Amino acid sequence: MITLASDFGSPYPAAMRGVLLRRTDARLVDVAHDLPRQDLRAAAFWLCETLPWFPPATHLAVVDPGVGTDRAAVVVEAGEHTLVGPDNGSLLPPARRLAAAGPPDPVPYRRFERAPSESGGDADDGDHGVEIAVYRVDDTGARSSTFHGRDVFAPVTALVHDHPLAELRDRGLLTPLADPVSLSFPEPTVADDRATGEVLVVDDFGNLITNVPGHALRGVERVGVRPGADGDARERVVPAVETFEAVEPGEALATVGSHGNVELDANRGRGDERFGLTAGDGVTLVVDP
Repeated sequence: MITLASDFGSPYPAAMRGVLLRRTDARLVDVAHDLPRQDLRAAAFWLCETLPWFPPATHLAVVDPGVGTDRAAVVVEAGEHTLVGPDNGSLLPPARRLAAAGPPDPVPYRRFERAPSESGGDADDGDHGVEIAVYRVDDTGARSSTFHGRDVFAPVTALVHDHPLAELRDRGLLTPLADPVSLSFPEPTVADDRATGEVLVVDDFGNLITNVPGHALRGVERVGVRPGADGDARERVVPAVETFEAVEPGEALATVGSHGNVELDANRGRGDERFGLTAGDGVTLVVDP
């Protein structure tokens, strides 16, 4: 299996699929091609949240604001998975997540009841001690300086899928890369009465996904939301609930999303509009104000 993810929209992914279909008989599965444009952190976040649900596969992921520059093309070996894309940091958090953990547990659970040490989806990008191997692609042979997804990454992905990495190293196509570009998610601060963090991403529903771990809402009924890392004077008090339907349509709320982080949402509405926040904004959550 080969998965494909990008910020290309349409029709550019079709060209990548065409290259792959000419070179391999692998099953092709599209993850998403509407990732936030040129947003490396958002790409890393969504790859972390989607790729672990796949069986062992080769993952082609291209969000590449540096296309055409001297940034490297890389192949990352992560447990039973392999990732292919640009050396801009976006592949390392999902690679560590894939290498550190087995298949996710699909059994539902009540996240508000999880102890802090058990909470999932925290702001870190995985166990930094986990072994992953990063290789530079030595001969890209790109035909274009603007579409390496088609010219570089798709052909390399086909090779990686069909040949052992050791063979590609022996053929001089891959060289170990000791200092790949790194990317990590910001760390929240969680105390007894408040948590300070940041909005990591906004999904298509307008839900504000923060880096605050879900256990910050354990046993909490109401939470004060203050924009800004220092928590300015504007505080909106909202219920902390487990489901959207626990509040009236249009009402703002705080909950714990499927990723295990605190979300700021609105039932049948957009949380970004109700709270006036977007990706990158700081936020302070005051517990039971």
